[in-house]
Amino acid sequence: MNPVKKAYGYVTRIKEGQIQVLVFQHPIAEAGIQIPKGTVDPGEDPQEAVLREMEEETGLRNFHVEQWLAEDLWKNDDGAIHHRFFYKLRVSNAEDEWDHEPTGGGEEKGLTFHFFWISSSDEVELIRGHGDYLNLIFI
Repeated sequence: MNPVKKAYGYVTRIKEGQIQVLVFQHPIAEAGIQIPKGTVDPGEDPQEAVLREMEEETGLRNFHVEQWLAEDLWKNDDGAIHHRFFYKLRVSNAEDEWDHEPTGGGEEKGLTFHFFWISSSDEVELIRGHGDYLNLIFI
């Protein structure tokens, strides 16, 4: 079985001289607090996928990929193997908090995510695996 390719984005901004990372509260409690991410389409470059997924999930535009951070293989709860690609992105002119209904369809159709910013890796508990590379952002 081939791994499912997933693109994860640590979307960042600088506020009052401090780096912040965008996270969201999923409306299904078990899904917890996450960073934006999504599936890489067949034939799609992971960096292109992360830009597309960030727009679909957050409603924001004008992302800039600052750097590729890491990639790994990770076993999901359902047993599927995910080939994960993590990127650091920057965005400007984003609100402090907002709600957005993702536009990508699929399992997220009809859901509303609540977005907000964190200023340290221990500020919230991210769902399993989402915080694996936060140490590369909050140095």
